[in-house]
Amino acid sequence: MDQGGVATVVRTGGSTSGSVGVQFQHTRRLPDFLQSVNLKYVKLGYHYLISNLLTLCFIPLIAAVSVQVSQMNLDDLRHLWLHLQYNLVSIVICSAILVFGLTVYIMTRPRPVYLVDYACYRAPDPLKAPFDRFMEHSRLTGDFDESSLEFQRKILERSGLGDETYVPKAMHNIPPTPSMAAAREEAEEVMFGALDILFHNTNINPKDIGILVVNCSLFNPTPSLSAMIVNKYKLRGNIRSFNLGGMGCSAGVIAVDLAKDLLQVHRNTYGVVVSTENITQNWYFGNKKSMLIPNCLFRVGGSAVLLSNKSKDRRKAKYKLVHVVRTNRGADDKAFSCVYQEQDDAGKTGVSLSKDLMAIAGGALKTNITTLGPLVLPISEQLLFFATLLVKKLFNSKVKPYIPDFKLAFDHFCIHAGGRAVIDELEKNLQLLPVHVEASRMTLHRFGNTSSSSIWYELAYIEAKGRMRRGHRVWQIAFGSGFKCNSAVWQALRIVRPSCNGPWEGCIDKYPVRLST
Repeated sequence: MDQGGVATVVRTGGSTSGSVGVQFQHTRRLPDFLQSVNLKYVKLGYHYLISNLLTLCFIPLIAAVSVQVSQMNLDDLRHLWLHLQYNLVSIVICSAILVFGLTVYIMTRPRPVYLVDYACYRAPDPLKAPFDRFMEHSRLTGDFDESSLEFQRKILERSGLGDETYVPKAMHNIPPTPSMAAAREEAEEVMFGALDILFHNTNINPKDIGILVVNCSLFNPTPSLSAMIVNKYKLRGNIRSFNLGGMGCSAGVIAVDLAKDLLQVHRNTYGVVVSTENITQNWYFGNKKSMLIPNCLFRVGGSAVLLSNKSKDRRKAKYKLVHVVRTNRGADDKAFSCVYQEQDDAGKTGVSLSKDLMAIAGGALKTNITTLGPLVLPISEQLLFFATLLVKKLFNSKVKPYIPDFKLAFDHFCIHAGGRAVIDELEKNLQLLPVHVEASRMTLHRFGNTSSSSIWYELAYIEAKGRMRRGHRVWQIAFGSGFKCNSAVWQALRIVRPSCNGPWEGCIDKYPVRLST
């Protein structure tokens, strides 16, 4: 607690007389304001002042107009009415132009896109892969040498994953039994599991779905995953269905962006976005270190999101989509190849992660937030950033660039749970507090890296904790191969409670857990 000054009271007593005297010591020095004033409150006050500057400027104008109106008498009002009658033609023309302009604006403005509800898949308990069982199975397969086993052990210890993440059924067999049939089974269990929960919670008839977008990077069978969903739920024949592949962990935001664009064109309909990844046929059984990391991080998971452009759905929707910003660094060779599916020297297929991955992700993030910042940051932060930039360019190149405070723009952060290092770096570079990255860390601990669906497990965590309030803004940010960094911004339309059969149901009270350093 900050204190502005100190007062000292000294009690003295004589040992012979037994009287007690009181002596006050006063200081003439002013308090040290640099120590007593928390500068973050000064910055907050500046933010409020600049953000409400226009309102503050209008107050004197409104006061002056009110005084002027209060001094008008009946004769003044009669003269005003006669003046309007003599200029009737001008008034009619202006009114017509105003009505025409409003009509054009209403017809051409972007239609709001609402998130009615979403669901995340939670695998059954027999598919859990505790640390010890994972290492024991890896040893019993006979595919990994001692060096690779030790490498996986170290990665797991530092990964931030807990003992309750899930791997597909085929990986629990000894030896593992990856096959096309097993991969299809995994995909069906995840996608249909999430969709069943979604349709149950929303009471939506699957035949009312007009748009379907499915994203899965590494498993793209024929017929497609979207065709599997159409067949399972007997969706209507004129549905606009899309299947996105090879786009990495940020494909969930890309799928939302595609669905948003389609909802601008097709009126009065629903769109469903399904995000998942398939592990069964993409487990690496070689000894190349850079290709072993995905084995340690990626786990079973998936999500299904129901979007709507119907105005009546605003009342029951959880969120409204505010912005989507996408950044693609694929033109750069290093960025393009930093997450790369290939074969090792022994002909075994896996996904290789470059040692430059974090640096490339940082560059993509910088580009993304440079575009996103002007859309979401309060004017106070933009002015500070611009002023610092001018000083740096014109006067002193050694001045550190001002890092905008994104905590003033967003109430909650859903950072893709790609790994502990990713979360650590974003927490540091965006100057976030531990509570802001809690959802990401706990999702990584409980479910592992579920690829493009991880941001929805994080949003479900925030809801399960009872932290989502009306008007709160959420920033979902994800990274993916290519290399891409994508952001989605949502605004809560009400106090959001967790939906039934949520991924954190029955276990949310155990979190947050203390993670080892």
